[in-house]
Amino acid sequence: MAPHEGGTAAGEPIPVVVLGGTGYIAGELLRLLAGHPRFAVTAIMSDSQPGTAVAEAFPHLAPAYAQTRFSSQAEVQQLLCAGKAAAVFGAAPHGVSAGLIDALLTAAGNAGAAPRVVDVSADFRFRDAEAYAQVYQHAHGAPGRLAQFTCALPEHLAASPTPHIAHPGCFATAILLASVPLLAAGLVGTDLFVSGVTGSTGSGRKPVEGTHHPLRNSDLYSYGVLHHRHAPEVAACARAACGVAANFHFVPHSGPFARGIHVTVQASLKRPADTAAVIAALTQFYAGAPFVRVGNRAPHVKEVATSNYAQLSATVAQGAVAVTCAIDNLNKGAAGGAVQWMNRLFGLPETAGLTAPASGWT
Repeated sequence: MAPHEGGTAAGEPIPVVVLGGTGYIAGELLRLLAGHPRFAVTAIMSDSQPGTAVAEAFPHLAPAYAQTRFSSQAEVQQLLCAGKAAAVFGAAPHGVSAGLIDALLTAAGNAGAAPRVVDVSADFRFRDAEAYAQVYQHAHGAPGRLAQFTCALPEHLAASPTPHIAHPGCFATAILLASVPLLAAGLVGTDLFVSGVTGSTGSGRKPVEGTHHPLRNSDLYSYGVLHHRHAPEVAACARAACGVAANFHFVPHSGPFARGIHVTVQASLKRPADTAAVIAALTQFYAGAPFVRVGNRAPHVKEVATSNYAQLSATVAQGAVAVTCAIDNLNKGAAGGAVQWMNRLFGLPETAGLTAPASGWT
């Protein structure tokens, strides 16, 4: 589907709605959108806290949203039905997002409006409702909408064939960035072994045992070993990106830091290659990707945390390859990747509002 600005005049601000407004990903979206040259936040939905000041939920965003208050679903629906093009970022929880987005799109469509959606939840990552139900153990909230969403990284798809996007998610972003070039080039077999470490913000804002600081600090532990729910999503996205059906044997870990993801993808080589050749293949694959950097040096989480950049490197030995990737889970793995896609959907430069480097001392 060709990018367009949905009826907005060139240079005119594009109204933005953020759903699920009190979570960490929504907060990161708001931080990025505060400095965006074209997207203008017009509503931040929170049915649990309508009318509450956004700065109460996110004190660090007070300079940008000092007078802004959370909106109800009814208020957001009224805004989207006004007829003007709008960008909708879905940051509601898994299992909630589908029904909410379906209701808003239905109302907007009945009013002759056509907002674009980039959803960061898992609700639209599968192409059919049965596959979703098998993984998430409940019926899909809007099966009729699935065909309107494409799940892919912007680095792996030149343009979306559908009006809406499902973001692959944080762990999936890092794994796919490391894996797809290997599969696309036929360098490796179809069994890939993945070890990944994520920061505590990946578990969301609601405190749970896995994010409780005294338990997580100075510790490292695995969870969902070889049964993590995002592994099937990674496999589906990889197949869509390069046409290869691969098996991802994934062992995730909880790390003692707040932001960032580091993954290592290992596989057996199908043909002889050395480290320099694999790094060259990665570099060529991402030559047109402004946010992916490939180098000889092992990636560090601190060098990408808070940014939309990804760092990749590779090593070859004894007929096997290991590709390492570091990203920020909230930015490149969620909010930043979503903004990157929305830039494309509205025909804006892909890098708009996203070029700030990592903070370096997170």
